[in-house]
Amino acid sequence: GSRLRQEDFPPRIVEHPSDLIVSKGEPATLNCKAEGRPTPTIEWYKGGERVDTDKDDPRSHRMLLPSGSLFFLRIVHGRKSRPDEGVYVCVARNYLGEAVSHNASLEVASK
Repeated sequence: GSRLRQEDFPPRIVEHPSDLIVSKGEPATLNCKAEGRPTPTIEWYKGGERVDTDKDDPRSHRMLLPSGSLFFLRIVHGRKSRPDEGVYVCVARNYLGEAVSHNASLEVASK
């Protein structure tokens, strides 16, 4: 038994989200992929606030994909309410630490 014992290691982001310009009502994806052992949990933050996804509310239009990416079923954008526009980061955590992605801005194109 010289099997190599798998060492736990802190998260690292291996795919960072990139800036998006999307149209209102269209779907969008902010990519994020992290490695770590144990597998890190992924959370998204926009302007410092944690982003709610279908994991928090099944009716949410934002889904946290198994890969860690954030998928918008449709971009919500109105005169008064612009919940999706902003600067996002993804944070990967396990018990050894956390890793934060680059900033990615999501901008809604004006018609």
